[in-house]
Amino acid sequence: MVLELLVNPKKVTGKPWEMFFLGAIYSFVAAFLALWIFKNYVSIVMITLTIIASVPLMSGIINQEEEKDRSIKREKSLLKEHSKAIRAFVYLFLGFTFTFTMLYIFMPSAIVEKMFSAQLETIITVQSGSPTGEFIGSFGIFSQILMNNLKILLFCMAFSFFYGAGAIFILTWNASVMATAIGSFIRNNLFYAHGIFDYFQVTMFGLLQYLLHGIPEIVAYFIGALASGMVSFALVKHEYMDPKFQNVVKDVSILIGIAVVILIAAALIEVFLTPLII
Repeated sequence: MVLELLVNPKKVTGKPWEMFFLGAIYSFVAAFLALWIFKNYVSIVMITLTIIASVPLMSGIINQEEEKDRSIKREKSLLKEHSKAIRAFVYLFLGFTFTFTMLYIFMPSAIVEKMFSAQLETIITVQSGSPTGEFIGSFGIFSQILMNNLKILLFCMAFSFFYGAGAIFILTWNASVMATAIGSFIRNNLFYAHGIFDYFQVTMFGLLQYLLHGIPEIVAYFIGALASGMVSFALVKHEYMDPKFQNVVKDVSILIGIAVVILIAAALIEVFLTPLII
């Protein structure tokens, strides 16, 4: 309840960068409580508590954006307003990722294994099933990654439609998995570092390897969640009989199209650009 009272959705969308600190605080408090009270189930409880803290804020922002759909007619102005909400969500995600990554890097090994046990199992499963191949085979990998990302987008939209801000569950879980991958890479390679430049290089490689394509993916997921959530809020308020509901549907269709295009770009970056840089 205290965390809910700390923020106002209207103020947050005016300064999206503040969501980074909120995300960092939410996830740190959740990790501390989970480790303190639920030591045997810390990896799952940590995510659950982070979600509980984030749902009221995310619901407020989605409801606020749905109201804008009914009051603003120009699509360009609408997209500009929605971009503020999307930026706020992305900063929230980065706040989660930052805290989880720092915990993975600096906590003792025994605690890290408990705190991120579920996430580590997920990464091992994904890596064991990852296809390998040369450039021609990369198109097959691209198709597989894109289809997987589109599936996650559909899940986010479904969760957001049926549970309001339910998509935050998938997105928080993705933040913890990404943080585990980044933290594992940095922690393992820092062992071989011998100077400030080596530390910087390892950290940058760890971030670029996952954030370069990860951030566009998360942007797409948040766009899909926002679009589906707006329809859900409109239906709950029985506004589907209102002629202005057509504006909501039109805006949502455009947002979903943008999300799909971003996912295509993210898959191209992951398959063809990231390997060249790393």
